[in-house]
Amino acid sequence: MGSEAGQVNVLRGVCLALPKGQTASLVGPSGSGKSSLLLVAAGLEPASSGQLVMGGQDLAGMNEDARARFRRDHIGFVFQAFNLIPSMTALENIAIPLELAGAPDAFERAAAELDAVGLKDRARHLPSQLSGGEQQRVAIARAFAGDADILLADEPTGNLDGDTGAAIIALMFERASRRGTALLLVTHDTALAARCDKQFRMTDGLAHAA
Repeated sequence: MGSEAGQVNVLRGVCLALPKGQTASLVGPSGSGKSSLLLVAAGLEPASSGQLVMGGQDLAGMNEDARARFRRDHIGFVFQAFNLIPSMTALENIAIPLELAGAPDAFERAAAELDAVGLKDRARHLPSQLSGGEQQRVAIARAFAGDADILLADEPTGNLDGDTGAAIIALMFERASRRGTALLLVTHDTALAARCDKQFRMTDGLAHAA
């Protein structure tokens, strides 16, 4: 990545492989490169070198528009801050991205995903009318509504209490397993990290098996 001081190597020699349907955790201290790795994996930040291959396609060789289309069709996100649009209902937060992607049944699919995460009766509520756990359930429903091949989750329970966070994690793992979706989870919780099929630790921009 570039800066006023010149080129800064935030990630150095990272080599990870995650088959479809498997789960992997990424732990490490603040500033070790975890979030940067997720940004590169999502195609939101270009890598200065190397390959980023998903579904047989190299995102590193795509331009920004092509990466955006690939991200829309293949990658789901669940983040700590929920990232719901405050002026849209729970149903609209899931359906509008599908509609923008050209899905003719966007609202039907959104309703089905809300039902799957136990929020059928909260479809018409705005984010401000939902608890933190309910907002994260909407975010999970949105992430899976597009039939993503991989789900990127960055501290998804960071703003939740322990019991609510455990319920959210159980739901996310269940949905990923049911869909055969790969899951890359950034967390500070070592017990949670150990639940994943693979565990990696980031240190100074390097990733290695934990």
